[in-house]
Amino acid sequence: MNNEITRWLQRDPDPKSRQELQQLVADNATAELADRFNGRLEFGTAGLRGVVGAGPNRMNRLVIQETATGLGQYLLRTDSAAAHKGVVIGYDGRPDSRQFAHDTAAALAAQGIKVYLTTKVAATPIVAFGVKHLHTAAAVVVTASHNPPAYNGFKVYWNNGAQIIPPHDAGIAAEIDKATQSELHLMDLAEAEAKGLLVWLDDAYYQDYRKAINTNPLLNNHHNPQDISIAYTAMHGVGADMAETLLADAGFKYVYSVAVQREPDGAFPTVKFPNPEEQGAMDLVIAEAKLHGATLACANDPDADRFAVAVRCADGEYQMLTGDQVGTLFGYYLLNQAQASTSLVGNTIVSSTLLGKIATALGAQYYQTLTGFKWLTNVAMERQTVDHQFLFAYEEALGYTIGNTVWDKDGLSALVAFAQLTAELSAKGQTVWDQLEAIYREYGLYINAQRSIALDPTAAPIGDSLRTTPPQAIAGLAIHSTEDFKTSLRTFADGSVEAIDLQVSDVLIYHLEGGARVVVRPSGTEPKLKCYYEVVEPMSQEETFEHAQLRAQETMDRLIVQHQASL
Repeated sequence: MNNEITRWLQRDPDPKSRQELQQLVADNATAELADRFNGRLEFGTAGLRGVVGAGPNRMNRLVIQETATGLGQYLLRTDSAAAHKGVVIGYDGRPDSRQFAHDTAAALAAQGIKVYLTTKVAATPIVAFGVKHLHTAAAVVVTASHNPPAYNGFKVYWNNGAQIIPPHDAGIAAEIDKATQSELHLMDLAEAEAKGLLVWLDDAYYQDYRKAINTNPLLNNHHNPQDISIAYTAMHGVGADMAETLLADAGFKYVYSVAVQREPDGAFPTVKFPNPEEQGAMDLVIAEAKLHGATLACANDPDADRFAVAVRCADGEYQMLTGDQVGTLFGYYLLNQAQASTSLVGNTIVSSTLLGKIATALGAQYYQTLTGFKWLTNVAMERQTVDHQFLFAYEEALGYTIGNTVWDKDGLSALVAFAQLTAELSAKGQTVWDQLEAIYREYGLYINAQRSIALDPTAAPIGDSLRTTPPQAIAGLAIHSTEDFKTSLRTFADGSVEAIDLQVSDVLIYHLEGGARVVVRPSGTEPKLKCYYEVVEPMSQEETFEHAQLRAQETMDRLIVQHQASL
């Protein structure tokens, strides 16, 4: 390991991380050094993400320069026009993000690849938008999204505007490996600009995104925007300027931003974990909403690709909607706005199946993918036809894309769409809760839950044992069919089998009598099992919504307890 440390110190361009490493050596911190040098941050379909620090198993300037060099080599090898088309680069508000973005630009320009670099922080969807808008070969966003303050990341988009999928991830990773063994070349940004290899993306570019959102036909529903009010938080991220601008453009006059969370701050001083799904993360925006009696309390995560909302209830309190509830409301609203019979909508296999039921009833095409937004948009591009154009997709982890202005999740356009949906309901004298109840009365009350179970690390892989001795029933409910994404087969109770046309993955889905569903997904990185549950309860017209919810929750609790006991 000593040789590796010496070599690292010779290559590292950053005095700060060199000093950090030298201090660890001086302190004889063997366990910490082993953690940093036994392996390297793995480049995958989400790019890179990890804790900032010295060493190959951390995020730092050297790892970024090697990664950017590998990306550049792969682009030049796979696309003869890549150098001319160029790469869009943007970054979030974390302490190292700007430097990492500039290092990326310097490494790409040194290979003769044109770079379009944002002059300031940018929301992830604003950078992803640039691929199609500027016809580039790729895009890079330096962001760790909603991860804790210690993290940063390097996210790559392909020339179709979507996040990379195989084989590009493995191809880039192989070139990064070569770069770690080669001399690195960087071009000073002033020189790159003089040579025409660097174009600064200034305010005009952000205005292009704004214009594209404002002219998206799906975001032009201007029903009485002045009737509703919105509390908003950027959660110390980069969303506030554009979020407030787009809401104002759409006619929403009553928007109240949480001042202490409005400006980018990578230390995230007011939230333990800057993810709107986490307990307590929405507290300040809900307090702001109560102060003004706002209709909605809305949040973007720090890179503004996710959207979360709490809605005012009749008693003046606020309740968070789940990602599936927001996805269902969007699906129903958009399919009724657009021509459903010519539309394509989708979600992931762990998201609610209610979207599929609504789509089928309204005559739209519906598709499902593996988890991850990269699949939702790449598959949408494959599936859409002249007769069925892509309309909307979502994943339950608060990711939504409305139309194809951005081929990735976009929390900014989702914010505008949800505000417009709420205003339209208000114009009819209805609330979001009224709409949700009406959908449930028509299609059934769907509730979803997720649980993670720690496993014995010495035991055989649980997926294998579930395949060897498959369950016949779960929580007393007969299994109607089992989908095994490892074998790509769907097996029915009568023994008949059909193929599943999705990428191979270690996932099992059990469809139970009554419409309930259990999804089992072993974690690829640690000994734990992720389980996703769905319960469907019919609702009679006489039954109160509260009573039906109580009944559905009891069914859900029973399903979770009995399923987990069986494992």
